[in-house]
Amino acid sequence: MTRYVLTLEDSAAFEPWREMARAALQRAIPPEALDWRIRGGETDLFGQQTNDSDGMVALTEGPVLKSVTLRASCIALLRDMLCHSDPGRFALAYRIAWRVQGNPHLLDVATDVDIAKARIMIRQNRQDCHKMTAFVRFRELPAQIGEAGRRRFLAWFEPQHHILERVAPFFAKRFADMDWMILTPRGSIRWDGKDLACSAEPCEQPELDDGFGDLWNTYYASTFNPARVRTKAMRREMPGRYWKNLPETRLIPQLVAGAEARVRAMAEQVPLPAPIFHDRLRSRDNLPVQPLSDTPEDLAAKIRTCTACPLHCAATQAVVGEGPINARIMVVGEQPGDQEDLAGRPFVGPAGQVLQEALEKVGVDRRTLYLTNAVKHFRFRLQGRRRIHQSPDEAHVAGCRPWLEQEIALVRPKLIVSLGATALKALDGPGRAMAERRGTLWTAGEGENAVQRLALAHPSWLLRLGDSTQGEIERARFEEGLARLRDFCERPDA
Repeated sequence: MTRYVLTLEDSAAFEPWREMARAALQRAIPPEALDWRIRGGETDLFGQQTNDSDGMVALTEGPVLKSVTLRASCIALLRDMLCHSDPGRFALAYRIAWRVQGNPHLLDVATDVDIAKARIMIRQNRQDCHKMTAFVRFRELPAQIGEAGRRRFLAWFEPQHHILERVAPFFAKRFADMDWMILTPRGSIRWDGKDLACSAEPCEQPELDDGFGDLWNTYYASTFNPARVRTKAMRREMPGRYWKNLPETRLIPQLVAGAEARVRAMAEQVPLPAPIFHDRLRSRDNLPVQPLSDTPEDLAAKIRTCTACPLHCAATQAVVGEGPINARIMVVGEQPGDQEDLAGRPFVGPAGQVLQEALEKVGVDRRTLYLTNAVKHFRFRLQGRRRIHQSPDEAHVAGCRPWLEQEIALVRPKLIVSLGATALKALDGPGRAMAERRGTLWTAGEGENAVQRLALAHPSWLLRLGDSTQGEIERARFEEGLARLRDFCERPDA
């Protein structure tokens, strides 16, 4: 069998290999007939340096036997793999390209020896890229005499593989506002603000000392947390081969050695007082107990002057409940809307009109109901001149809960209807899910405090559904729930 010697530079990645591989595949040369070598790094059987040519001349002499086509996924895999520094990567890449010709689905076979090895090499390349983006440290170069303009920086790194072209765009984007150069034993990257250039010419490590090493070490030592020392994780994320080029690594042994003593000292320190905002948060959770009101007028006056949450700052006014003080049924909504905020009355906006139409349809007189909201002020965000509704937070619901409890104590309803999830949470707490309670009638409390409960959707949600099929279904379900109010009023024991 005729053997061909193909020689490539160690820094060569995809394109030089691709030309040779294409010529060999077109002439149906099997992988075992090719001897891939790295220039300057191979000797023959007698230990003498080989003087073989590139091999292209010998390959191009024979006739082309077939056309060669590789899928984009195969080209991407080979391109990523050939960035590795393994001397056998060229032979492995050709072997995969040769086998793919007869088995187009070879790349999907994860257990194949060649594919498994290629993916391991790709993973190592990506890890090397990650380490380079994490551990490159730039040092500023002194400005030359008479020179003005952008600052210049220099860095040294020792990658394991040929990844400079892969990571160069990251550094150009990340440090676009300065001129820099990264030198490595495998080449260099240069950026001048306009052009990004990569060179495969090996570099020697320069002297890098910009006078900020001590400052950086001081900062690193001050931010070192002794209570979170995990030496195995540190070595895994920052392998020892990178330590010699990182100034802070000289501090790590002594910082780790003194970690236990520092943790004990921290534990023995007298605790400092909490910041002022902690008291504000605590006072927000521990709201003052509001005095009970004997009359609806007294309760309404107190609600209008409430400052328990920040909503009173932007709202026009507080919206108190409305209806007979001895109503059998209380309807609790979420919060006032834009029109309710301006009018000072509950359920007078679009959602209130939906509720009114549904009540009329099922034969319930709105004037017999006590209507109120879980939150008394309107929460909104401005969009131009429009005030867009925003759902209240738990803090807003908690601030208004004393007022809702006093309304219930004054009216003493036999049935409380909650409209929407916010009203349900205000009455029963956050543990109740709207999906499991909606449309069901149940009893809350015991003895004299027992009251019937009914949870329904909020009319504003029906408005958002519009005239869609789901909207029609939900409106019918809403009206079916309101029909229970009529039945409840007609019961002699109600």
